Amino acid sequence: MYLEFLAALEASWLGHAGRHSAWLYTAANLIHVLGAAFLVGGIAVFDLKVLAEHGKHAQQVGRYAIPLAALGLALQVPTGILLLAVEARALGVNPAFYVKLVFIAVGLINIILFHVRFNSALRTGALPPEARAYALISLVAWIIVLLAGRMIAYL
Repeated sequence: MYLEFLAALEASWLGHAGRHSAWLYTAANLIHVLGAAFLVGGIAVFDLKVLAEHGKHAQQVGRYAIPLAALGLALQVPTGILLLAVEARALGVNPAFYVKLVFIAVGLINIILFHVRFNSALRTGALPPEARAYALISLVAWIIVLLAGRMIAYL
């Protein structure tokens, strides 16, 4: 069923448009990289604040970093779908693509758990020590997402 989905995506108008328009593919690639910078950059700044200062003033950093990361994710999803559609049958079975998807899921689940568990503490400016574990998991997960994304071209 998954392979059929990949074949349908590749055969879709989106896959066709991406393969036959150098400008569309180039723009999507550029926006995808920009989205990665916003997403991982925003998350990394926040995570490093939590790790370095035990969350002291993390809310102030998060006020800017979290919307930046959300914007990055909003750029990444549609451009990622377009980039995948161009060669869905080949990219969709690439081991690095699987790793990327797994660590995107880890990163997103970690974000949800962090905010469910520490949102009220974040607002008071006093995160408990266990928040650092979430920040470390987040930082590692998103770096692996970047690495796996780059490795797709080489595997």
